Amino acid sequence: MNQELCERRVIHEDRVHKAREHLLHYPELDAMGDLFKAVSDPGRLKIVLALAGREMCVCDLAALLDVTESAASHQIRILRNMNLVKNRRDGQVLYYRLVDDHVMHLVRVAREHVRELTKGR
Repeated sequence: MNQELCERRVIHEDRVHKAREHLLHYPELDAMGDLFKAVSDPGRLKIVLALAGREMCVCDLAALLDVTESAASHQIRILRNMNLVKNRRDGQVLYYRLVDDHVMHLVRVAREHVRELTKGR
């Protein structure tokens, strides 16, 4: 360990070594960070929750979020660019749905965590 970088002494070097083995490489870290950024916005999170198990069009999502269709489209575009949402065309209407169950799994785990933290308050 380079003592010039940190004035603190590392007491448990074995733990630091073990933790370093579990770190991810930057491309994967960046992708995970982008994923969490995508669902960190309340509007986008509402869209993800709304699309759980069902398809919805932009008009329906805009009505649900009480925003313009343009604003809803912008949020959906971000989710599509992150490969969290895909669409299906039926005539002139695009219906959106989650790409897979992984997104909802993340949301469920987050919800359970938040509920556990706020239990008894």
